[in-house]
Amino acid sequence: MSASQHPLAALEPHRTVEVPGAALAVSRHSAPRDDLPPALFVHGLGGSADNWLELLDLLAGDVDGEAVDLPGFGHSAPPLDGNLSVSGHVRAVIGYLEESDRGPVHLFGNSLGGAVAVRLAALRPDLVRSLTLISPALPELPPQRTAWSTGLLAVPGVAELIRRRGPAADPETATADLLGLVYADPAGIPAHRRARAVAEYRRRAALPYALGVLAGSARGIVSAYTERGEQSLWRQAEQVAAPVLLVYGLKDKLVSYRSARRACAAFRDARLLVLPDSGHVAMLEHPEPVARAVRELLAEADRRG
Repeated sequence: MSASQHPLAALEPHRTVEVPGAALAVSRHSAPRDDLPPALFVHGLGGSADNWLELLDLLAGDVDGEAVDLPGFGHSAPPLDGNLSVSGHVRAVIGYLEESDRGPVHLFGNSLGGAVAVRLAALRPDLVRSLTLISPALPELPPQRTAWSTGLLAVPGVAELIRRRGPAADPETATADLLGLVYADPAGIPAHRRARAVAEYRRRAALPYALGVLAGSARGIVSAYTERGEQSLWRQAEQVAAPVLLVYGLKDKLVSYRSARRACAAFRDARLLVLPDSGHVAMLEHPEPVARAVRELLAEADRRG
């Protein structure tokens, strides 16, 4: 089923959880289920828990899922120390898992959230049962030309220049541009999701810290791309012992499918799902095939105990 055919889903009101150095907004799609294994969903750059609605809906009978807003994104306030690096986001998510005592969880990550999930799984294997990585932001040099606009945000002064100039377009046009970057087929986006995206853009545009958080996290990704030794994300991928599902879209404008081969080789126990008509957010464009692959991963993880 395509995103345009998928029924409307909704998140329950988020709650705020205090963790070391941050206050995180945490959402869920349905009432807690103690009889299901816990899962945590981590969004990408500029995203929020809302990005996981469709997949949370489809997996409601398989996992007890929660989605977290990374510091400064969604409904979470910026971190107290201003640390928007990948490691800073990892620290916040670890803090939540320890505070909630939900681990080990089935961990999901998209884009930046994928990098966060990889580092977390390498550093704290006790907190992770499996990894599902959708277009993870693992170092890719040189990046695709279509991803340069994201990298440009990391250049010092660019975010301030954008802020001073004010919005270059109305919220509907600006949102359409953003959706066109992450979707393979923006024409297939259902009206309710497009409306939610516009509403979120308006809300975020009114927050004084929103652009700075976006730029700081973009710098964090660029910095992670240059890390070497034990801090290298590729080295950490090799350390992940949990089973991994990798999901790539052939029409992804931000993370090239060419990284899939290296990712499959890096993780000890990886399986790959390639979606020919998906872009950067396969869990939104094609949630059903992603959910089917996740169920296979969950069954395998369950057999291993």
